Amino acid sequence: MSRLPIATNRYFDAHFKRPGVKLLPNEFFTTNEDMVLVTVLGSCVAACIQDRTAGIGGMNHFMLPDDGADAAHAPHGASDAMRYGAYAMEMLINELIKAGGRRERFEAKVFGGAAVLAGMTTMNIGDRNSAFVRRYLATESIRITAEDLQGSHPRKVAFLPRTGQVMVKKLRLSQETSVAEREQQLAQQGAEARAERLARARARVELFGLNGSRAGGTAGGNPFPTSAPQPARPRIELFGASASATRPSSHGPGFGHDNARTVEEA
Repeated sequence: MSRLPIATNRYFDAHFKRPGVKLLPNEFFTTNEDMVLVTVLGSCVAACIQDRTAGIGGMNHFMLPDDGADAAHAPHGASDAMRYGAYAMEMLINELIKAGGRRERFEAKVFGGAAVLAGMTTMNIGDRNSAFVRRYLATESIRITAEDLQGSHPRKVAFLPRTGQVMVKKLRLSQETSVAEREQQLAQQGAEARAERLARARARVELFGLNGSRAGGTAGGNPFPTSAPQPARPRIELFGASASATRPSSHGPGFGHDNARTVEEA
């Protein structure tokens, strides 16, 4: 049985003066301890979910929205499946419930989904991730109390599960070269995955003797139906007055002044 993809990179955070855990892509972490969970996002999304009454919370970090059966057929078990939003969200919620949380008390804050590379706008990975996490939480009746999604900057996110506070720093891409490398790999993998899905779809069309117009609606077009556009969701004022969003940061080494824009939750 595959090991659960729980983040293991523990450290002591000098800024927050408490133990911390750094989440890498495809990981999650839940806790009832007074600690900080930190991750860096490009087009990926992190959901921070808390049960204030139970005093527990957790964070995940996923790379792709749910793509149907892809997650179920992940070749490398749980860690590989965590790439997909549906699995990552289910894993986080289930572990919080096991730890004593109640679904009806959960509150979520969601971050990421940026188009940090010029070419990524054509793939819409960040937009798709953002739409997915909003849709998933709405379906699960988990209220989103704050969000900072999409845009063009990578983000560093720090979540305090005990209090529910989240701090976000917008980064320049040059500050996080690992994000740029990861985004380029994701773009390449995304193109390969799309080609593979298209090949499978064409094989199914041939198998059932359907022509292009019946299978996809357009000759040579995408055989998968396009989702109806989602209604615009009102953006939440996440970090208080706009003046605070642009003032010089005093957060210390982890959230210093060399950033594109620093924002702090009110």
